[in-house]
Amino acid sequence: MRKHYVMGVDLGTTGTKAALFNLDGQVVAQAYEETTLRYPRPGWVEQDPDEMYGSALRAIRTCLEQAAVRGGDVAAVAFAGQMAGVCAVDSAWRPVIPYDSWLDTRCAPYMRQMRRHQRRILELTGGYPTYSHGPKILWWKHERPETFSRIAKFVMPAAYVAGKMAGLTADEAFIDYTYLHFTCLSDNQNLTWSQDLCDLFDVPVDKLPHIVKPWEIVGYVTDQAARQSGLLSGTPIAAGAGDTTAGVLGAGMVDPGGVLDIAGTAAVFAIAVDDFRPDLRHQTLFTARSATEDLWYALAYINGGGLNLRWFRDKWMQMASDRDSSYAWLDKQAEHVPPGSEGLLFLPHLGGRVCPNDPALRGLWLGFSWNHGPAHFYRSMLEAVAYEYAYYLRVEREQFPGLRFREVRVIGGGSKSYLWKQIKADVLNIPYVNLNRADGSVLGVAIIAGRSVAAFDDVKETARRFVQPTERVEPREEMHRAYRPAVERYVRLLEQAASLFPSKTAASPSTQQEMESGGGAVL
Repeated sequence: MRKHYVMGVDLGTTGTKAALFNLDGQVVAQAYEETTLRYPRPGWVEQDPDEMYGSALRAIRTCLEQAAVRGGDVAAVAFAGQMAGVCAVDSAWRPVIPYDSWLDTRCAPYMRQMRRHQRRILELTGGYPTYSHGPKILWWKHERPETFSRIAKFVMPAAYVAGKMAGLTADEAFIDYTYLHFTCLSDNQNLTWSQDLCDLFDVPVDKLPHIVKPWEIVGYVTDQAARQSGLLSGTPIAAGAGDTTAGVLGAGMVDPGGVLDIAGTAAVFAIAVDDFRPDLRHQTLFTARSATEDLWYALAYINGGGLNLRWFRDKWMQMASDRDSSYAWLDKQAEHVPPGSEGLLFLPHLGGRVCPNDPALRGLWLGFSWNHGPAHFYRSMLEAVAYEYAYYLRVEREQFPGLRFREVRVIGGGSKSYLWKQIKADVLNIPYVNLNRADGSVLGVAIIAGRSVAAFDDVKETARRFVQPTERVEPREEMHRAYRPAVERYVRLLEQAASLFPSKTAASPSTQQEMESGGGAVL
């Protein structure tokens, strides 16, 4: 019997989104459920893996009920998820630790330990130590050895949910190849774990899951999961992909030279390339596998780039109770501020800089005076992301000199802000385009689900067919010229700011607490 639908689920930082698609790529139903971030200590950010699982089941059921679609009509399901954090399971697939989030900074001392071998890690994995798998695994190994001994496998949150839905055991644990640039322990080109890197950091290879392709079927929906989700027992579950990689596919970025801005909780800037070329000179870019086997993408991101805007809205604007504090209202106020925010500069690295890695760096404002108001501060935050992207683009052009960039496709919540798109287009001097789809990661992972059961033969052609540009924001040459000095000033500020936040070298409790505490300097 022909199946008519595919299901994609994205396990995001602040919520779980599910969407049901027909085989023409149209959204039939979608559902969203917020999830809880827990902060047990300063700098620690965790989630409950079983809460993620429960939210996925409920979101899938809501989609099916909303569309009045029978579970037996769904050909396959796949999950996208947060990429740089880790979960861990015992032999029976029970969670041993909370999800250690990509926002969690406790592993900073082990980042520095791994950075002694950063060039070799980059050569093999395409990425470098940050708040990601390798340093996090070392933190659990050295700081919680009893817990570490109970861990059978480290897994990604999306793999945890897929594995529990399929009733897997630890022997069947998997990681799809789109996460390997965050591992610090893999040989990305050869799709294996690097025994040399594992030996170097004394990480047991048997605690790492086996590596699969995104469209491989890793299991089938169990009877219990079927009752809870509404899917038919035996529905195939594909391995899926990391949320950024799924977003790249869901944005139709399937050809070299494509550029994508994921304007979400993190601010991600990525270009599609056709070969594995680690950034050994600047050590700023991650080189990651795409969901298609012949394409890679080079990316860099701001840890919490979009989260900063929510912080400003919630922490600052609530003090002015007579004002609207919506993003649209803030944009409207910031429109009246001249480009460059009249000399006000913001550093957006409230949780440390990731690209290149500097975990000690924090946020700051520089150059404000009595004529600056809330609108200046808000606009400076929008501009800071654009300035950081300009630095990334400079590195990407040097790394891949033959590529030409015609447009930047933008997805995520920030794609709704016309002002922000105009600022970025002006700073980068590249047109910004919205897409006819707002589903991003869920569409990408649904395409992967369809590929796993041959509902879609060609992932690239399917993405091209489903995704087209719509609204286009052109750069303005006079504004680009006006922004150039601000970009150079921003880059110089980044270089000088490192001395204001010196890296800590010891891992004593007092030092650790200091590193973990958030906050920024206002200069």
